[in-house]
Parts: sequence; structure tokens; C-alpha cells
Amino acid sequence: MVSDGWHDMALGEFTTLQRGHDLTASERRPGTVPVMGSAGVAGYHDTSLAKVPGVAIGRSGVGSMGVASYSPVDYWPHNTVLYVTDFRGNDERFTYYFLHHLDLRRFNSGSAQASLNRNFIYPLRILVPELREQKAIAHVLGTLDDTIDLNRRMSRTLERVARAIFRAWFVDFEPVKAKAAGARSFPGMPQEAFDALPTRLVESELGRIPEGWIVGAMGDIGCQRREQVAPEDAAEGTAYIGLEHMPRRSIGLTEWGTADAVTSAKSRFSTGDILFGKLRPYFHKVGPAPVDGICSTDIVVLSAKRTDGAAWLLMLVSSDEFISHANQTSAGTKMPRTNWKDMARFPVALPPADLLRVFQQIAGPMLDLIRQSIHESRKLAVLRDYLLPRLLRGEVRVAETENTAGGGA
Repeated sequence: MVSDGWHDMALGEFTTLQRGHDLTASERRPGTVPVMGSAGVAGYHDTSLAKVPGVAIGRSGVGSMGVASYSPVDYWPHNTVLYVTDFRGNDERFTYYFLHHLDLRRFNSGSAQASLNRNFIYPLRILVPELREQKAIAHVLGTLDDTIDLNRRMSRTLERVARAIFRAWFVDFEPVKAKAAGARSFPGMPQEAFDALPTRLVESELGRIPEGWIVGAMGDIGCQRREQVAPEDAAEGTAYIGLEHMPRRSIGLTEWGTADAVTSAKSRFSTGDILFGKLRPYFHKVGPAPVDGICSTDIVVLSAKRTDGAAWLLMLVSSDEFISHANQTSAGTKMPRTNWKDMARFPVALPPADLLRVFQQIAGPMLDLIRQSIHESRKLAVLRDYLLPRLLRGEVRVAETENTAGGGA
């Protein structure tokens, strides 16, 4: 049954699609223009070929063929996508949600490799609401996605701030250098902590370090948690994190599955434990667990020996220097793995306990906010995914709400 105000048409009447454009890795130049690939942003370039707003559909690739992506800025559509060149008077963001809902992965026109042909999908019959309701639907779903994106950007900013403080205090020793040069305070450092700092650097086997600090190792602050869990002992619904869930170069672990399909022994972790991907450590997969659960045995579970060392330990083991150490000490050629023993040996200048505590008081709340934003975003994503098919089938109507319908996408 067609909903009032909804129109039956072919997909080719709803929007116009075009194949993307070649751009090899050697042709890319440093820039801020996103390159939209089959699975979303696949890098950056200095030139755009398509204007905002952008909607692209994966044209090839296992798992990404037929998946829609949205760009809020001018972009370069890669040849692995079909992208919208004419929205035919329809709301742009609604078009993205609509194409996403269609699940075009079922229209594979390839043989050896999954491929999407626009001529295969143009005849598809669809039901489309009038523009006013399109805008209302896009506003509802877009508000949820915008909040999720805001959380993601806030988390990245908090991580950068925590990492900058860590480097200044514990790697470059900037507050000590400033005090040695006659400064009476240091930006962002509590005065009491600054007053307790030494006034000079001294030679050590690591180079020049603050006087009174000692040369130690990561294992002096961190320890490995070794608790194996058999598949039958994992409660239904227990969170499961594998390497595939962990992003590169980000401590925000936003994805996880459940242990229901687990068939081999795993490692247990608790909220706040640090998960370190030991397989191919150069992938730089490190972050604090946002939930209790179990993880792949290709992940080392770490925790701080003292609670006020947790933030310091996380910043250390997720630093480029530590990742380089883990990579250099890995064993294996095709599938290199590091191990706890070598990780624990990473040399470091150990700060006094009072400074560790001050850093925890500053960085700890930042990490808490990151964890809270992860859970909020997951709840919003569940709500979005619940509403999306119902809104796009006309089962839930929003056009009657004047304020909502008037909102822009």
C-alpha cells in the first residue's frame, strides 16, 4: 500500500549516478579533500571533483559494494564508487539515507569480484515521499548522526590534548626545561606540581632526564592480565573485541561484538584495561576497554599496577615510540607478533608518584568522557537504525511536526 504523498518511481528517476574517477596512490597530493572510496573516506587529496553534499555508493569490494557513504564537504569520488551527480530535486541527505536503506549489495553484477552496475539498479521500483517529508526524515536521522559525529570529534580532540600533555611532561620534559630557564609556572600544570619539579636535567642511559627521575621500564608501571576464558564459560551477550574491531591510531574503541559465536579460548578484560594488538603491532591498535568482556588472544590485556598510573600507561603504550619498539621486537615474518616480555622491557624515565597522580587527575576525566561518548553514540546508533527503515517505509511519519519538517539537513 502506497502511503499518502509517496510516489512510485524507478531508482533512475530518483537520482543520477556516475562512476568515480581514477586516482592512484602516486597521483595523490597532500591535502584535506576526502577521497570517497567504496567503504567511505579512503584518504585525502588536494583537489575535489564533486561538490558538497556528496553521496557515493561502493561500486566494488567485498563487504563495501552497494554501501552508501555521505560527505559533508567537497570530495573526490574514487573509481571504486558510483556517486550522485543529480539529486533530481530530492533532499540530498535523505537521498543518502534512502540509498543506504536499499541495501544495494544484493545487486551484484560481477562474477569473480563483487561489482555494482548502475544500469542494473536504475529500473528498481521505489516509493519516495514528497520533499517536505524527505527533509523531515533527513532532519531526524541527521540529528542523530551529527551527534555521533560530534562525539567522535570531541573524543579525538580529548585524545590529542591528553597526548600533548603527556609528551610535554614525560617525553620532552618541557616544564623542567622552563623551570631551569627561570620560569615560575608552566601552562596547564598545577602550581604545586610545578614547584615540586627539579630545576635541571641530568645525563642517563636514555639521554638527559629530570634530576631525581630514574631509568626504568614500562613493566615497572604496567602489568599483563592473563585470564583465559573458555567458550562455554562466556555468558550470553558478553562483549567480544577482536583485532577487527580496533581502529588504527585511535584509543577510542567504539566497536565490539558478542561472545555468542566464539569457539576458542579468549582473554578476559575489564572496563579501563588497556587492549594492545600484538599481531602486526605496526597497525597501531591500542585503546582502553569501554566495557567488560573477552578479547582475541592476539590482544595483550594490560593494566596499571597503581590506579594513578593508568592514564600515563595508556599514553605510553599508544605512543609512536612504543609501537616502534613493539614492532622491532616482534617475531615472525608474515605475521609478526610482539609479546609481553619484550613490551615490558621498553625503557622509560619514571616520573615521581606525585606527578603521575597529577597527570591522572587531568587526563583521567578526559578518558572518562571518551568512554561515555562511546556509549552514548552506540545508543544513538541503535535508535537511528531502528527508526531508519520505519521512516523510509512510511510506517513512522514526521512531516506533520512543523518544527522538525522545517529543519535543514
